[in-house]
Amino acid sequence: MANNLLIVESPAKAKTINRYLGKDFEVLASYGHVRDLPSKDGAVDIDNNFSMHYELSEGSKKHVDKIVKAARKADAVYLATDLDREGEAISWHIYEILKDKKLAGKIPFYRVEFSEITKHAILDAVANPRELSMDLVNAQQARRALDHLVGFTLSPLLWKKIKPGLSAGRVQSPALRMIVEREREIEAFKAQEYWTIEADLQKTGHAFTANLVRLEGERFKQFDIQDESRATAVRDQLLAHADGQLKADRIKRRERKRRPAAPFITSTLQQDASRKLRFSAQKTMRTAQTLYEGIEINGNTEGLITYMRTDSVMLSNDALADIRAQIKQQFGNDYLPEKPNFYKTKSKNAQEAHEAIRPTSASLVPGKIKASLTDDQYRLYELIWKRTLASQMTPAKMDTVAVEFDCGSGASFRANGSVITFPGFLAAYEASKPESDQKKDKSLPDMKEGDVLKLDGIRSEQQFTEPPPRYSEASLVKAMEEFGIGRPSTYASIMSTLVRRFYVELDQRRFKPTDT
Repeated sequence: MANNLLIVESPAKAKTINRYLGKDFEVLASYGHVRDLPSKDGAVDIDNNFSMHYELSEGSKKHVDKIVKAARKADAVYLATDLDREGEAISWHIYEILKDKKLAGKIPFYRVEFSEITKHAILDAVANPRELSMDLVNAQQARRALDHLVGFTLSPLLWKKIKPGLSAGRVQSPALRMIVEREREIEAFKAQEYWTIEADLQKTGHAFTANLVRLEGERFKQFDIQDESRATAVRDQLLAHADGQLKADRIKRRERKRRPAAPFITSTLQQDASRKLRFSAQKTMRTAQTLYEGIEINGNTEGLITYMRTDSVMLSNDALADIRAQIKQQFGNDYLPEKPNFYKTKSKNAQEAHEAIRPTSASLVPGKIKASLTDDQYRLYELIWKRTLASQMTPAKMDTVAVEFDCGSGASFRANGSVITFPGFLAAYEASKPESDQKKDKSLPDMKEGDVLKLDGIRSEQQFTEPPPRYSEASLVKAMEEFGIGRPSTYASIMSTLVRRFYVELDQRRFKPTDT
């Protein structure tokens, strides 16, 4: 009979862990939070040092009863909920419930944490337990109290002034404000006309364009030409000076190194999955949860990725050794730096003790396990696997070239191009960029100073400034992270709430506020 009780949050995780621990352990699931603040006044007593009065969460009684019954027969209780603040709080709530049942003094309680569901990680965690961290518990309680106080104070006001069923929140409301303020910027935006001048050149059949960068001895700025008559006059003047050809007067070449991005954290995973896979933040987190909790491969169930709610870019020494071995096998020594790459987190209030999101084993190459995964699982796992390997690879090397062509007195065109001379980490993965940051590099023909090139024509193009774009899920996640609004683990639910309550709607995958 099992004489130890281990408690996790999800039943899928419980089933996998039970197989690792054997008959000495009974593994039960709490099914998430077991207690919460009731939706009524007085749940947080602001006049009594903000004391909080909890009740069992809806639907949790049967799970709590099962835990209590098992704990009465156990020799020890291991609290193995998730390793973030929410998980720490759930462990504390379970402990408090069992303490109320007079069990705390009779049997020992241990807090265990692991960032991956593999046999080695689980056994190591159980062998090295710690005490509950009240700092983490209190951090979660402080946020929960603020959520309750903000929501309970403002939501009734919305019901009264606008319509019933609306809600306000500590994170939800600032996120909505950002979307609304962006829409106001767009509505207030006045497009401004400007003109660009481009030269169409070719050498030995290789056509390319060069942009006007100097005019009348001064740097050519965006709004120097603002009407068609001026643009036409400048174009005609330049065409006359060129007389069908331009000479490469100055060529600057330099080698540039591009370093890989850090391994995924929650927010960057959501951003790249949105841009590359067109996954919503919710879909990304839901799919990542299944990869974390365990997938059956060749008859064995094992977690494929580490814990997906993290803001740390750290990788363990064991993981680094595993990843580096796989890089050498897959790509060769030229792609493996002498020492591991280390990164600093950019997230505010990051929990540095955790690891980044990575495969539990780099040897689980996506193609080899594709048959065991759904299409969504495979695509997300491949994204994580490639990003992780790329983070520990050598920089990409590229030659950049800038060629300037003088055209008459005081005017010149410039053509820029780049060629990748060594792909480095790009052989595995390229991090996505917002659409506004994407610039297409063009290839240029081989040139040397003094070469005379055929000029096919000079074009004047009318342009208009554009308003700032509406937020996409990816750009809203990035903005919320930069402003320190909420936690990466809550972004998906916050955006979902804004849509569900009809505060915003998605128009071409971008947030547009409604009239609500």
